[in-house]
Amino acid sequence: MNMEPFNDRNVAENGYFLVDIEDYPKTPWEKFVRVAKRTFKGELFVGLWVVLREMIKADIHTVQYPAEKMPIGPRYRAVHEMKRLWESDAERCIGCGLCEKICISNCIRMETKYDENQRKEVSEYSINLGRCIFCGYCAEVCPELAITHGGEYENASDQREHFILYDDMLTPIDTMKAKAQREFEGFGAITPHEDERVKKTPLAY
Repeated sequence: MNMEPFNDRNVAENGYFLVDIEDYPKTPWEKFVRVAKRTFKGELFVGLWVVLREMIKADIHTVQYPAEKMPIGPRYRAVHEMKRLWESDAERCIGCGLCEKICISNCIRMETKYDENQRKEVSEYSINLGRCIFCGYCAEVCPELAITHGGEYENASDQREHFILYDDMLTPIDTMKAKAQREFEGFGAITPHEDERVKKTPLAY
């Protein structure tokens, strides 16, 4: 590669030119003339016309929050939700603790115990929303898709440590019976007629 053109530092031959800058006004009259020229240029009136045109429009685009809310994307990661099983309405979380281990913000706390059937169940579960960065790792690592991110983004609090408890995240029974629980694709998403819809693979377990 020929580096000759890049080594040439002669500005005059490369087509550079000096910008024509007016002299700085010295007398009060020259200052007044410069202000008048800048004030009555066409760009000013174009900007004023745009503002006036938007003000007199009948269809105002302002969202009247909180009475009106903008729709959010389906992949938006907001406050967490805990899912239930479709068949028994039982809690889907098996207390494996993977979400607590994978959390890079160290904001998930879980305590488990064994019930009368020797099945591990969650006794205490909380998420510190003041530390949570809503990365989505807890939802990605969950083998049962028990924890997901919902669409509730209004989680402002005046406390530095704002906790959300397990019962607050868990899907209500009424919502579950109405088949209104939002599901996501994955191994843990138990839906009616799942065997007919999902194609089995040799690695299915």
